[in-house]
Amino acid sequence: MMRPVVSIVEFAIRRPWTVVALAILLTGLGLWLTVTRFAINTDTARLISPDIDWRRAELEYDRAFPGQFEVIAAVIDATTPEQADEAAEKLIDGLKQHPKLFQRVTRPDGGPFFDKNGLLFLSREELQQTMDKLGEQQGLLAPMASDPSLRGFARMIGTVLGGIRLGAVTLDELAGPFNQFAETFERTLAGQKARLSWRNLLNTGSEAPKLRRIVLAQPVLDYTALQPGAAGVDIVRQTARELGLTPENGVKLRLTGPVPLADEEFATVSENMELNTTLTILAVVLILFMALRSPKIIVAVLATLFAGLIVTSGLGLLLVGRLNLISVAFAVLFIGLGVDFGIQFAVRYRAERHHLNDVRQALREAARGVGFSLTLAAISLAAGFLSFLPTDFKGVSELGLIAGMGMGIAFLASVTLLPALIVVMRPGKEAAPVETRALAAVDRWIEEHRKLVLGLTALVVLAGVPALLNLSFDSNPMNLRSQKVESVATYLDLAKDPDTSPNGIDVLAPSEQAVPELEKRLRTLPEVARTISLSSFIPTEQPEKLAIIREATTNLEPILKPRQVAPPPTDEQRVEALRTASAALKKVQGATTSPGERAAARLANVLEQLANATPALRSAAEEAITVDFHRLLTSLRTAMTAETITRANLPPELVQSWVGQDGRARISVTPKENTDDKAASERFVSAVHAISPDATGAPVTIARSGQTIVQAFIEAGILALIAITLILWVALRRLLDVVLALGPLVLAGIMTLEAAQLLGVSLNYANIIALPLMFGVGVAFHIYYLLAWRQGVVDVLASSLTRAIFFSALTTGVAFGSLWASSHPGTASMGELLAISLVFTLLAAFIIVPAFLGPPPVQKDKPEADQPAAAREPAQVA
Repeated sequence: MMRPVVSIVEFAIRRPWTVVALAILLTGLGLWLTVTRFAINTDTARLISPDIDWRRAELEYDRAFPGQFEVIAAVIDATTPEQADEAAEKLIDGLKQHPKLFQRVTRPDGGPFFDKNGLLFLSREELQQTMDKLGEQQGLLAPMASDPSLRGFARMIGTVLGGIRLGAVTLDELAGPFNQFAETFERTLAGQKARLSWRNLLNTGSEAPKLRRIVLAQPVLDYTALQPGAAGVDIVRQTARELGLTPENGVKLRLTGPVPLADEEFATVSENMELNTTLTILAVVLILFMALRSPKIIVAVLATLFAGLIVTSGLGLLLVGRLNLISVAFAVLFIGLGVDFGIQFAVRYRAERHHLNDVRQALREAARGVGFSLTLAAISLAAGFLSFLPTDFKGVSELGLIAGMGMGIAFLASVTLLPALIVVMRPGKEAAPVETRALAAVDRWIEEHRKLVLGLTALVVLAGVPALLNLSFDSNPMNLRSQKVESVATYLDLAKDPDTSPNGIDVLAPSEQAVPELEKRLRTLPEVARTISLSSFIPTEQPEKLAIIREATTNLEPILKPRQVAPPPTDEQRVEALRTASAALKKVQGATTSPGERAAARLANVLEQLANATPALRSAAEEAITVDFHRLLTSLRTAMTAETITRANLPPELVQSWVGQDGRARISVTPKENTDDKAASERFVSAVHAISPDATGAPVTIARSGQTIVQAFIEAGILALIAITLILWVALRRLLDVVLALGPLVLAGIMTLEAAQLLGVSLNYANIIALPLMFGVGVAFHIYYLLAWRQGVVDVLASSLTRAIFFSALTTGVAFGSLWASSHPGTASMGELLAISLVFTLLAAFIIVPAFLGPPPVQKDKPEADQPAAAREPAQVA
């Protein structure tokens, strides 16, 4: 295996300009392919094979109800229910002005259908109580309905005060409304925006009116962009600003849903990427300088590295068409792993150059010295990455294809372009040896205390077994996202409320007729809180409820249809009415200081101030108390026109959201437990799947994608171990040497997982990729040591090999460790686990491997030229 490498290097140093010209040509072609074909498919659904059962069910559901997984959820929180409704209506109307950007804009918690028929969805008891309360509140509503002004407000005050005298109401019962009136007028007098919420005022139930509304917009997505929904998200925010839906106006709008969650995750990943990349490259250059000391050699290594990266990029795009969100990481892997070949070859060249005056001869000797180990390491690394190809995790399988191919390209570049560039640049002679003699003492200590080192290693591994057994895997993808990001924080906020939780499961029934029986079975599950289907929008007991509404309509006629509506008052009439109401309030005040009396005094005082204020302030005060009163009357009048609901008169858009064009119908299933808890989520998914195996939704995706990803890594790990074992066995011809190469690596992996658990680092979908990466790095390091040991190197740690491995590992650590500084928690956790893994990989390479290997075998009749430079001359301090 060494001879072909030596021949290739020999050709490169004989015809360096030919090799450089060919490299420039290939690099230019790779650059052209990269620039012209570069594209990223940011559809996360495509990261997993569509042939898996749960993915097939997910795709089938999407075909029946397209766009369900591609929405922007605009969450509106307002200070009053009326403001929330108004904001939602404005936003819907505003977004519908952009039909090219939005396929559909809906409001799942409201709209014309619910405005008219909402009362029918109350239970009969709740409806009767609501109508009775409205009847009791006629004293407040009737005067305002016939005269919606400050004058009508003053008459209303007189009416309710008359109720006190008749014993129909107490002053303390009026404390709440009086204080709300006073607060509204006080804010007006202070020059602040104010509006009285009549829905809050009239609410006497145990639950306060909800102040949150949700608008769902399905945008047109561009999957060639890093943020496919950016255009739609920007328009939603812009429309909200233009409509005044801002905190200054009492409205808070936040965006979440699949589209903003994905887009903001990509933005978090790319945050500070330019700065991190620049600092990483500078750190790599510094490490290369420490390792190679020669600017010419450093330039040659970097040129080789980036030429290989560009060629890999072009070929990768040619093979896969578009990169995905995982395969795009091949660049980091190439820099972190591919630079190892260049460092190994360059450091060995320096060691040989110290003994030889001729550049070409030193390159030949370097090829003889490391050719076999570089080839074996490259094949092993490629095999490790290519082991992902058969798995169902397509995101990583494509990464494995590109990275595996990249390892081959990095190796070929290191034995062709790198020696050619060194010949062309002709760096000077190495004045000092590369080896580090001081480490020879460590070699001796390890050799003399092999049993102690191996015993301590076994002790550490065994002591960490409890931690290993308790190693946790975080399957919740939301924990891989920054909770400071608006979309994530809003998602978690919605998940707290069962009515808005996105953690439900959708069951697809073969037909609408099959829904009742299926829904009945689902409702019997203890894990299920409720189910919703199209039939849920056809209320029960409609004749009885409609009779209650009709009776209430008659009783509430003074409110709904006043006989006469007074014309708007003049300002003088407003002043007179305010003074009259203030005087009436002062008359009911007694000697005590009950809540009602304090509220009456407060309102009397503010009405007097309003009477003495400017006409403009009185107009503002009138608008503050009437704007939502008009909305209240409109909604009441609409709600009282409710009619019998049947399947035939349901709104078409509502039917389309529950029954597909092919006749299949969906059932939404809500969990009883908090599905943020992994065990509760698994119970919920398993229970529903026992009845409907094709059910889909967020809990299913989280649970099953976790299983798919973990299974993919297990399969790839087993395949990689088998492939690398076979490669090493064929190359080394001794099973013992294979065990010596892989044994310490397995121990390093175990110690990494144990340390991760002790440090509180959970495995997750992002950082689990660190394990095969460091396995590949460790295999290369151990192969280098094993082959040096077989060649008879006495002081392994003191040799140039250790210097190369150390700086190669340092470069890899910087490339991978830079991920730790990412603002994205998932990426940062990957960098954290890589850093932990690198520590134990180096510990295994520098300490455990030498202890495993022991004294090198005696080299009999071995030509001196075939031995490493460090074995031919005692090591000295570099």
